[in-house]
Amino acid sequence: MTGRAVLVTGASRGVGRAVATAFAAGGDRVAVHHRESAELAEQLVAGLPGDGHVVVQADLGDPEAVRRMVDEAAERLGGLDVLVNNAGRATPHSITETGYEQWQRVWRQTVDVNLVGPANVTWCAVRHLRARPGGRIVNVSSRGAFRGEPTQPAYGASKAGLNSLGQSLAVALAPYGIAVATVAPGFVEPDLTNEHIKMPRDEAMRAQSPFHRVARPEEIAAAVHWLASPEAEWASGTIVDLNGASYLRS
Repeated sequence: MTGRAVLVTGASRGVGRAVATAFAAGGDRVAVHHRESAELAEQLVAGLPGDGHVVVQADLGDPEAVRRMVDEAAERLGGLDVLVNNAGRATPHSITETGYEQWQRVWRQTVDVNLVGPANVTWCAVRHLRARPGGRIVNVSSRGAFRGEPTQPAYGASKAGLNSLGQSLAVALAPYGIAVATVAPGFVEPDLTNEHIKMPRDEAMRAQSPFHRVARPEEIAAAVHWLASPEAEWASGTIVDLNGASYLRS
């Protein structure tokens, strides 16, 4: 088999779709993960350049489903070289406007998918990544991990946890030749498959960046693709801000 074996979670839409496309365009074989978007995932795989791409499914909130999904991806791709933890969820839950039961439910669901889910995917993937040299893990976090998310605090908190997880694993996995890095995008332009679930591209969103626009999914994918490259090993542990100077941190 030629190219690397790459698993991208949440790959049927948006940034994940662009990431899967970037790896396939580079000659890699991609496992496109989805939770409940089988048709979109199959359409993506059918249109990806190259061959050997597969569709895998799992609810990342279900640990056993995660284990089965990762092992299936590795079996069908002939191993794993790269993991991109992209899948996530965001549900508005203002602390002043959300009932207590709903508040607890949203926190559990968000943390399960955005933090515990990637942790479990990574645990399972490392069993395969260790089997060959040069493994790469790239996590997709958010600007909200740093600036806060007042209307969806569980999202911001879970992404901050993902940042910490990535840095912890960068140290833990370096002796095995596995590099771990993170990207933290701001607002990203919706693609035609997910426009109905993303925020509108209104003036207030564009005005946050001095470039007066939001990111394109392909720009995020380009950074992920480089961080997963052999040349990016020394970037292990880094968190790359991809927000068009809309939020600057020291």
